[in-house]
Amino acid sequence: MGAQQSVNVGKAKVDMQFDLTHMLCEALLLPPLRSSGVALSQIVGRISLKHPSLFGKSEKMDVILDKGINDSNIVVAFRRPRPEWLSQQSFVIQHSMTPEVAVHGFPADNFTRSGSRGINLSRLSLGLELNEPATSNWTSGTSIKFEHIRPVNNQGRSIARDHDGFPLTCSGNLHDNMIILKQESGYADVNDNSFLKVNFQMEQGLPLVPKSLTFNRVKCAVSKGIKLGPTFLVTSLTGGSIVGDMAPYQAFAIGGLGSVRGYGEGAVGSGRLCLIANCEYTIPLAKHLEGSIFMDCGSDLGSARHVPGNPALRQGKPGFGVGFGYGLHFNTDLGQIRVDYAMNAFSRKTIYFGINSSGGS
Repeated sequence: MGAQQSVNVGKAKVDMQFDLTHMLCEALLLPPLRSSGVALSQIVGRISLKHPSLFGKSEKMDVILDKGINDSNIVVAFRRPRPEWLSQQSFVIQHSMTPEVAVHGFPADNFTRSGSRGINLSRLSLGLELNEPATSNWTSGTSIKFEHIRPVNNQGRSIARDHDGFPLTCSGNLHDNMIILKQESGYADVNDNSFLKVNFQMEQGLPLVPKSLTFNRVKCAVSKGIKLGPTFLVTSLTGGSIVGDMAPYQAFAIGGLGSVRGYGEGAVGSGRLCLIANCEYTIPLAKHLEGSIFMDCGSDLGSARHVPGNPALRQGKPGFGVGFGYGLHFNTDLGQIRVDYAMNAFSRKTIYFGINSSGGS
């Protein structure tokens, strides 16, 4: 994230944030970026309204609005006060509108970018979240929610099929409905010389309403960091699987920042399975300056053909990709400024520029 400003309005607190995750392709080749809008597509503004006692009994309400150039997200969460040793309950309503480039976008510039085909996802969900009290190094949360997902074009009209005539939904209609039971668990062991973090997510689609999707989706991520003298080595492994009913937009997208750098979002592949490995070695260069070298790789494990309509094959995605490169990280009071230079297996280069409010590695 970038800059943040807080304002008190009565009992409510308003937070305004500016999030800059700016990607420049092909060493600042400006003409293609101006025509595609990629250079500005990941600039996000946020307004967050927090009320500490909505009805005078310490009930908390949060309203968060995120607005980017091409997407938007609004979340309304209501929390009732409960003792700390009990699970914390939240009723959440959320609506998002996002371009569906990760699965249905076409790779461009030797897979360094993902172009849009005018398909967007309108997603409305409402449900209950339960967060268990943290014990030792473990955290756990459970939620059950209803989701209504509707593909729309750039003009906001509902669409059922893509440009090749294949269904965009599992039902084949203009929308999908599902009831999802989600369990998420996390483990973190952090000290001055190393850390170990594990995150496990499982989603189960429940057949409680007519034509709702029945599926099981699992994703697990493990990361390990070790201090080697003044340097630091971080490795991570992420895997996922989905069985049962499936819409194309549920596929695991491989490629892009946070996955395999050097590729556009989802440009490596999209399948029922995924396996992604990352390795980054950080070296201090000055008081507030670090250098790093990294290597990412990812694969759909040959599962793209099992996604309805096989969008990855039709877009010419390779299904496996390797990216490597180096970066500079400058730690400031605002956050950590990162500039990463990545190259993919097709010898095409990408520069990523970002500001991370968490700072540090």
